[in-house]
Amino acid sequence: MKKIKIQIDNREVEVDEGTTILKAAEKLNIHIPTLCHHEDLCIAGNCRVCVVEVEGANLLSASCATPVMEGMKIHTNSMKVRNTRRTILDMLLSEHAGECTSCTRSGNCELQTLAGYYASPDNALLDISIKSKPDTSSPSITKDDSKCIRCQRCVRTCEEIQKVGALSMSGKGEHAKVSTFFELPLNTVICTNCGQCVTRCPTGALVERSYIDEVWDALSNPDVHTVVQTAPAVRVGLGEALGHDPGGRFTGKMVSALRNLGFDAVFDTNFTADLTIIEEGSELLARLTNVLTGDKSAQLPMFTSCSPGWIKFIEHRWPHLLGHLSTCKSPQQMFGPLAKTRYPEATGVNPQKICSISIMPCTAKKFEADRPEMRASGFKDVDYVLTTRELAKMIKQAGIDFDALEESECDSMLGKHTGAAVIFGATGGVMEAAIRTVYELVTGRQVPFENLNITPVRGMEGIREATLKIEGTVEKYRFLEGVEVKVAIAHGLINADKLMEAVNGGNAPWHFIEVMACPGGCLSGGGQPIPTSPDIRAARANAIYEEDASLLLRKSHENPEITKLYEEFLVDGPLGHTSHHLLHTHYTPRP
Repeated sequence: MKKIKIQIDNREVEVDEGTTILKAAEKLNIHIPTLCHHEDLCIAGNCRVCVVEVEGANLLSASCATPVMEGMKIHTNSMKVRNTRRTILDMLLSEHAGECTSCTRSGNCELQTLAGYYASPDNALLDISIKSKPDTSSPSITKDDSKCIRCQRCVRTCEEIQKVGALSMSGKGEHAKVSTFFELPLNTVICTNCGQCVTRCPTGALVERSYIDEVWDALSNPDVHTVVQTAPAVRVGLGEALGHDPGGRFTGKMVSALRNLGFDAVFDTNFTADLTIIEEGSELLARLTNVLTGDKSAQLPMFTSCSPGWIKFIEHRWPHLLGHLSTCKSPQQMFGPLAKTRYPEATGVNPQKICSISIMPCTAKKFEADRPEMRASGFKDVDYVLTTRELAKMIKQAGIDFDALEESECDSMLGKHTGAAVIFGATGGVMEAAIRTVYELVTGRQVPFENLNITPVRGMEGIREATLKIEGTVEKYRFLEGVEVKVAIAHGLINADKLMEAVNGGNAPWHFIEVMACPGGCLSGGGQPIPTSPDIRAARANAIYEEDASLLLRKSHENPEITKLYEEFLVDGPLGHTSHHLLHTHYTPRP
């Protein structure tokens, strides 16, 4: 590729042809402020905060959208640039509802940070902000137009990454705003609740719907028995929310922090992730059996059902293909009924007094817990869902010195897990965990410990494929001898949609497909620490795989507490009557 030589702030740099001024400046570690720009999104160039001065040009240039040219001399900090940035920030602030002291994003708001650097100490512009009532109709996301700066990151995220289009621009000029279809409430439009818009919003215009106060009330009530579960991605995200660099693992400290907050029992969603593999793997083998023995009613490929954002997406966009979804509930929703049936049966706690709380990396889990079918225990299975960010906030509110905490382990019964469960947090993790177990069930042979890292299904490509040839089977699965089981993995709903097009057109060669709504999987869910970027997602993924590799048990069917659960409670086995009642569900076509 052709190289271009330019000068930025009197320093020479050589970059590839087509590189933007912003990227060229990054190569010299020169920071240019941005608001509408995001690594995951297409170039917009509409906020103009990133303007720079190019010698010989009449106007300032948006550095995020201007490619370099040979011999360019660029100034990122001239008086003209500084004055322009100040004016732009002053104008944005004049329209912005300045409630920083009570805003959820205070201290982690890009507009607030830039205002501290560039805005006038005493903004002379007229305050024309309009205080509007936030849209709190969604159980997952709160939308506050009075804090929106119209950078359109959320709109581009919803379209470019998720292909949902729940948000769009309406109106022109001073009346322009980010809106929903016909300005309907969020809970009535085709929103998957994934929260990717939240993690890319630079202000508090889009935040998670918080249930912190309700959880504090439950913890403070002596008549309420609180149980908590934590998803695998939380342990590799919580440290960031508490000031650590991305890629740290804080499982033991997280458990201790939850105990210090006052939870009566601290469990792990990883336990039911292992359980999900047993049930889902059994369902896949049942479907393969039916298809290969001539049952034309069995639907393949089978899709995973762990991601609630993906579930709502297919309910809206591909309702006629719902039969391809695994009937398994997500690990969160498998845990919910067990916490109010198995746990009280074993401990004598009155299930009516149990408040079940989950800590998730995902805003869509809040919606999932509210689904009317998620009451298999006779109660609401999961009462409240908090994000990783909300847990970090509670730890800070309680004055806990997180770094000084001793590490501890989850309580038994619903707390023990394997490495296969941990990797649920990364794209491809559910597939890898399923392969580890299904291979052994079919062949009767153990996967060697050194071969447990199934690298073909790992990575950050939007769509990945792999083939597993079955050679040597137990008698029960003799019909699978020589069969090549084809699998696919997609993360980000735009990639899921591509696979669905193939399935819908009858051009799908796969037997099993894993879909995660969020780029990178749960580790980049809408409830994870902000910001997100490819490098941050990679660091979190590495931490998840390190946690898996550090455990002695790395296959779901080797979890002794899962074995005990089937022996003592789910006595009719995987896919049995009890498990179908508690652990499986149905889906709802949504127009």
